[in-house]
Amino acid sequence: MIIKKAWRILTVGDGDLSFSHSLLTNHQPRHLTATVFDTLETMSNKYSENAYQALHKKGIPLLFNFDVTNKESWSTLAKQTFDVVIFQFPLLPGFASFEEFNKTAAQASINTLNRALLRTFLFNAFEHFLDPLGEQLCFITSKDVKPYREWNIENALHQQSHFNYLGSSLFNIDDFPDYKVRNVDRDKHVRDTQGRTYVWSTQATHPFQTLLDKAVYQDKQCCTACRAGPFTTDLDRAEHNASKKHRQMQEFEAQWQAYLTEHQ
Repeated sequence: MIIKKAWRILTVGDGDLSFSHSLLTNHQPRHLTATVFDTLETMSNKYSENAYQALHKKGIPLLFNFDVTNKESWSTLAKQTFDVVIFQFPLLPGFASFEEFNKTAAQASINTLNRALLRTFLFNAFEHFLDPLGEQLCFITSKDVKPYREWNIENALHQQSHFNYLGSSLFNIDDFPDYKVRNVDRDKHVRDTQGRTYVWSTQATHPFQTLLDKAVYQDKQCCTACRAGPFTTDLDRAEHNASKKHRQMQEFEAQWQAYLTEHQ
């Protein structure tokens, strides 16, 4: 992840605030506002170690009960005042019961719902949080393993939208000392699997783009959704297309297209 000191940054859904604290301490952005999905009481009970007091003492604006999909929860946030909005390792919260899971899954697959969360984040960030005269950058950091890789982040989220995918960079957790990647629902650290930070902007071309890696597996000899290839023969492609992985990704993509059609 590439951070510049001149930026005004908003962090979204920072579970225990350790990312925001490390960002402030080690990268010193011009301004930082940090948000948490839980209430302060819930966060404090869930994560016995958190950075609330450290950030509060430094006068950092902190918003709790912040649901990026619900305008009512962030209506007090100053509108269009940020250069960059960052969402670290987003994931739908766990379900309280099997009945809740069945009710939610009846609407769409969990894969589609996670994609929809990220897409809604991007739309709201560009419309409500980012200064139209500022950098206009959105960051999502995600793990490069299943099920996160199956969200097809590089290609799916900006379809039928006004924003553009610029590229990605490796997320090196060593650049953020004391940042703990947390489980969404309990006081447990998540294994430090390799992650990437994906970047979008309303600008089709952006100076920041030169610092990023381009999207991979975009050649016609590749399978973009599966991130496979290039295939050197028709047999190679046919074998891939017949694989369980490809058939599963095709189903995910079909579900996503149906979601976009329903919500356009």
